[in-house]
Amino acid sequence: MNVRRLIRTTATSGALILGVTAVAACSSVSSDGREDGKLKVVASFYPMQFLAERIGGEHVTVSTLTKPGVEPHDLELKPRQTAELNDAGYLLYLKGLQPAVDKAIDQAEVPHKTDAAALTELEIHGGADSGGEEAHDDHGGEEGHSHEGGDPHIWLDPVKYAEVADGVGKALQKADPDHADAYRENTNTLVSELKKLDADYRQGLADTAAKTFITTHTSFGHLAERYGLDQEGIAGISPDAEPSPARIKELHTLAEKENVTTVFFETLADDRTAKTLAGDTGLKTAVLDPLEGITDASQGDDYIEVMQANLAALQKALGAK
Repeated sequence: MNVRRLIRTTATSGALILGVTAVAACSSVSSDGREDGKLKVVASFYPMQFLAERIGGEHVTVSTLTKPGVEPHDLELKPRQTAELNDAGYLLYLKGLQPAVDKAIDQAEVPHKTDAAALTELEIHGGADSGGEEAHDDHGGEEGHSHEGGDPHIWLDPVKYAEVADGVGKALQKADPDHADAYRENTNTLVSELKKLDADYRQGLADTAAKTFITTHTSFGHLAERYGLDQEGIAGISPDAEPSPARIKELHTLAEKENVTTVFFETLADDRTAKTLAGDTGLKTAVLDPLEGITDASQGDDYIEVMQANLAALQKALGAK
């Protein structure tokens, strides 16, 4: 037996064990959903992440299941992501938007979970979001993008988003009562900002030459209803679906009748359909961001800034006076 080799191997193994122990000691991840003394929050996608970060402030660490640039509707979770849900102290998601996330969170053994869809009312807008003819047949939409029970894109309505923010604030107070006062204060601040955003939209869209806008992604039903506008989707709820010839003809007629000037497309989807339709009808194209994620292409650094950019885009397209 090579004694010197054995000693060297034993020493190396001991060093590795000490190293692992040291790393474990430095990382203060506890079994109660905290990391370095902060509540670990997992959000399903950006609009939930924004709420958690703004309301949680310095008392939380927030991660998101949907990385920037990924289409949330089509998200598939990796086994590692599903497993990590059980390490969280609080889960925030929007049921009905991401089936894979809904399933994983239902199975996660975390005492504090919030479904944002339960904090406000989800109306059904047209046929696109309710799984009707508009979403699947004439307009070529995909069944996987229908939403049973109503339109889940509630964050695009500042009033509904404020209702969700209030509910999230109360949920965080229960999940982490030691910092309840901070969560309450942060919630009030955010709700005030959302009320101002609502006022800006009401004033900015009160007097426009047109009320109808065309978009590749029919996610703006709540926003349109809130501010007296009419949303027309090119191809239903799926941002990448191709419209049928019959639908293109309908939109040609609609554009002439309703004084439509612009076809909107989003930042996370291909803009070819919008540009083709615009070219055929002599219309312009512009971005109307459904705010499902913030990327370098976004017209702002956070929810508030992008919503203000959306307002400016709508005012220009609709001929605000």
